Amino acid sequence: MITFTSITKRYGAITAVDNVSFTVNKGEFFALLGPNGAGKTTLVKLLMDFCRPTTGSVTIDGISSTSPNARNGIGYLAENHRIPPHLTGLEYLQRQAELSGLSRNQAAGEIQALLQEIGMAGKERLKSRTYSKGMTQRIGLAAAMIGNPKLLVLDEPSSGLDPIGIREVRMTLERLQKRGATIILNSHLLSEVEKTCTTAAIIDKGRIIVKDEISKIVNEGESLEDVFVRLVQRNR
Repeated sequence: MITFTSITKRYGAITAVDNVSFTVNKGEFFALLGPNGAGKTTLVKLLMDFCRPTTGSVTIDGISSTSPNARNGIGYLAENHRIPPHLTGLEYLQRQAELSGLSRNQAAGEIQALLQEIGMAGKERLKSRTYSKGMTQRIGLAAAMIGNPKLLVLDEPSSGLDPIGIREVRMTLERLQKRGATIILNSHLLSEVEKTCTTAAIIDKGRIIVKDEISKIVNEGESLEDVFVRLVQRNR
């Protein structure tokens, strides 16, 4: 589904990503992990064509990420997702559905189903300025899911959620993967990553230090957090 080939991204004298290559297969639940400043967000921006690589290339389903066609069928949730404060959650989702090319009738049914799935049914007509961080995240996740995307790119989707909300998001993502979606998750909640994701890459100082199935990364008696801390400290 996704291929990063010899990707380097420099911002002036700073190298954010340093000659990174890896693939994400169709239907994979893939976690991108690393400490703050490791290069995770830059990789997401390169994938979404929010910035261009200094060298190397990114392809999505064989199409260059720089092509508008590559973004067909992609749902995206930014880490610091915001909704215009004058809009209700429903109005925001309706606009996102329109941008996705859904008809009004298609959008109405899908939005109601998504509101139920994310636990926001009955709150969608409130102005977004009254929403908590967790409610805003839920609406953002619903927006990313509109149109049944083949690829979901989620940057800290559980940010601001309480334990019940985190569990509901996890269950939603598991259902999406079972439907065949490819999911890329950028998260610091390693316990959730270990429960949901099938594969992970740990990046530090702009380089991949390990990429494999989580079951192969984590040894018996260890947690993913133990492995993460050990590998990052070893790389320092």
